[in-house]
This record gives sequence, C-alpha cells and structure tokens, in this order.
Amino acid sequence: MTRADTLVIALALLLLPVLYFQFWGNSSAGEVVQIRVAGGDDLTLPLDRDKQITVSGALGDSIIEIKDRQVRFIHSPCQGKQCVQTGWLRRDGELAACLPNGVTVQMVGRDKRYDAVNF
Repeated sequence: MTRADTLVIALALLLLPVLYFQFWGNSSAGEVVQIRVAGGDDLTLPLDRDKQITVSGALGDSIIEIKDRQVRFIHSPCQGKQCVQTGWLRRDGELAACLPNGVTVQMVGRDKRYDAVNF
C-alpha cells in the first residue's frame, strides 16, 4: 500500500462520522404520528394529547398508545409481537409495523429526513 492509499483511507475514515451525523444523526422529535392501515384510511394525529387508539386491521384490532409525545403498539393480534416489542417511537422517521395485521405507525416531524441513500 502506498502513502497515497493510506492518505485516502485516513481521510475517508475521518469524513465518515461527519457525513453520518449530517444525514442521519440530527433527528428532531416527532410532531405528529401517521397511522396507516392496508386497504383502509390513514390517520394523522397530534402528539400533544395522551390517548389510546384502536385500529382494525386484517387480523383484528391493534391498540396504539400516544403518551408524553411518544407512540407505541400496546397490543396487536399478530403471533410474533415484534410491533409491540419495538417500544416507544420518539424521533422523526421512526416506524413500527404490524405487517400481518397491515398496520404501520410512523413519527413525522418538521424536517425531511433521509431513510436511505438517495440519488
């Protein structure tokens, strides 16, 4: 490996954390929550009031809780319960989904964020 190769690798390693925090690290708190049901209506709810929402999906009812400007699945009729195990969503862009029941919950903030590399 030449000196130029070493220099390029060192510069790339130094630049990597800067780029990461520029695009993905500075997430703001969510302003509203979007609840989507496959084949049904989409709900957009503010986070300023604590409440529980029951949403009917393909398998049955999912219960979603909004509390202290956070949101989570409390109950869903799916088998694995990964949606419930996801826990509280706090930041813009965070998402929890119950795919068997067809229900997704996503935090939405003021700023647009990248969720993948865009060209």
